[in-house]
Amino acid sequence: MSMEPSSSPASSEDQSFADPAPGGCSRDTAPGIIRQASTIIETVLADSIPEQGHIRDQLREHVAAHPGHPETALAEHLIALRSLAGLPGGTSMAFAPAVGPAIEPLAGTPSPAERASRIEAVLKGRLLLTAFQPIYELSTGSVAGVEAFTRFVTEGSSTADYWFAEAAEAQLGSELEFAALESALAAAQQLPTHLYVTLKLSPTTCLDPLLPGLLEESILASDRMVLELTEALTAEQTAALVTTLAPLRQRGIRLAIDHAGSYFDSIRHIRKLHADIIKLDRNLIAGIDTDPLRHAFGEAMAGFAEQLGATLIAAGIETHDELAAVAALGVTAVQGYLLDRPTTRHQDWARWDLPAPSKTGSDAPPPIASIWY
Repeated sequence: MSMEPSSSPASSEDQSFADPAPGGCSRDTAPGIIRQASTIIETVLADSIPEQGHIRDQLREHVAAHPGHPETALAEHLIALRSLAGLPGGTSMAFAPAVGPAIEPLAGTPSPAERASRIEAVLKGRLLLTAFQPIYELSTGSVAGVEAFTRFVTEGSSTADYWFAEAAEAQLGSELEFAALESALAAAQQLPTHLYVTLKLSPTTCLDPLLPGLLEESILASDRMVLELTEALTAEQTAALVTTLAPLRQRGIRLAIDHAGSYFDSIRHIRKLHADIIKLDRNLIAGIDTDPLRHAFGEAMAGFAEQLGATLIAAGIETHDELAAVAALGVTAVQGYLLDRPTTRHQDWARWDLPAPSKTGSDAPPPIASIWY
């Protein structure tokens, strides 16, 4: 499937506003975020200041890349502008376009009512996007799967962790996680069909009785779904998850455990859940090439994963030496900024459908080809 922008960005951009909005709505009846994004785009493109010409051209490219989705095009444009300006752009950064209701950081400690109001505004406006980061198989160099990250389209620079923590404080944690999950499942339909998708969920949300129905309604095949537990588990949660997730796993949905080894009983819980994927996060990977303790733990986890028959993923790879170290340990797969950053660009997703590069290189190798061992 070609995901390249039209060769005529201006005409493609004009057409996208004339077409019905997703779901068959006209622009006048489309969700507020779509109407507002369209208005902002039109205002920027109507500007005639010569010095801003390159910005208008860039915006036209983003609009052409996301026909019918002005809110995504505008978010992509603002992400690019932050990068050019040297502003931080981590995997879970929230961005600050003038899209949707203005949700500004609150001074001091917000009250429960204020927290709830802010989260409800995000939920009502669906002010979030999904970025995917590729996961590379070390044995072949090909992309085997992706991890979904949530990015919030709001005022300020609060991280995704901040928004999920706010939602939990407001007793809306599962609601926000379900909204992020729905966004990820919808976006995953544009990915190459051989890739699995890891979906980050808390144990509480995994135990929510609404989860099976939401997953069943998704077009994404069950054998491409991986539920990734992102928080420490209690013994009670572990026992409940074994029972609750059994029907989902019988349908082919896999289970991943993040932050392996981050708390005392984590290894016992991984064994009891019989996780399909074990992830070593950045806290362990940072300095694994020079720190004997981190190296020894990584080696032990590689043996543990092999014993369970699980895939071991080293996440957060940022240096060549870290990549070499985890490869020598017997890690199955890797992801991290050294290889590819999370992205919302469909063109990037389409690139992950390409065959793995040869180890001798190619004319246009993806980032991992230049550091393959």
